[in-house]
Amino acid sequence: MSSTRNAFDVSGVTPDGAAWLASAGTYPRSTLSHWGERPDAPVVLPCGVVFDVVSVPAIFGRRMLDRMWDEGPGSGPVAEFRGRTLLFAAPGTAQRLPALMEWEEWGAHGTRTDGVPPLLCHGPGDAVTVPAPTPRSGSRWLVAPDARHPWLPGPEVLLWAAVRAARAAVRISIFPPADQDANVYDVSRRR
Repeated sequence: MSSTRNAFDVSGVTPDGAAWLASAGTYPRSTLSHWGERPDAPVVLPCGVVFDVVSVPAIFGRRMLDRMWDEGPGSGPVAEFRGRTLLFAAPGTAQRLPALMEWEEWGAHGTRTDGVPPLLCHGPGDAVTVPAPTPRSGSRWLVAPDARHPWLPGPEVLLWAAVRAARAAVRISIFPPADQDANVYDVSRRR
């Protein structure tokens, strides 16, 4: 297991973090054994019992992550996989977050949808591909799991982070945008 331990330490995924991830699957020991043999292999794990996952486009996910760490409580494990940011969340988040987004009018039918892309919520009955403990091209851990019971944000924290990220992406100005074809005159030179 010492070679497995070293492989997990490369990206910050500790043996306890790997055990936590593996506990989501039907056969945790098989998953850990698989990672022992192939520490760079991603695996598919079910959502809904140990964790839910909120998947967002990578750039927006980074903005959410920045808000969570700069202004909020931090985050649970976070991965990047195939152009998406996977935010690991408390079980039940996948069911509750869309309703909160809708109630706050940031959801699919809301009026404030400009800045928040669709959030894909994975819960009971869903499965996600999680990056391997060892970094690999195309997938990696941004915040690696490092404990058997990591703190996981709930739907309220993720709603807050999504709204803050959307607002930060929109620059508000009291001046109208410049007309690119307009002539510009230096009025300070008037007599």
